[in-house]
Amino acid sequence: MTKADRDARNNKAGGTAKSNMLDRDVATKAVLDNMARLKALRLAREAAAPPQAPAAPKKARANSKKSAEKAPALGEWLAGQQSGGRRT
Repeated sequence: MTKADRDARNNKAGGTAKSNMLDRDVATKAVLDNMARLKALRLAREAAAPPQAPAAPKKARANSKKSAEKAPALGEWLAGQQSGGRRT
């Protein structure tokens, strides 16, 4: 394939590789500019807002199971599952 054939195919497909690269660079710059603008707005909003008090530490929940109630042994539990109609 000659260079003329490649150029013709690129032109037919929507432009040259160089113009496609420029389009991508323009789009990338637009995204980066928008991100920088949004970051500046967020930082300004956070600076203007009054500082919030830190959240109070949560209290540890009491254990809902009583220590006297222990789970049945695995063998007993499996036997109860089988007698209850469950198959393993």
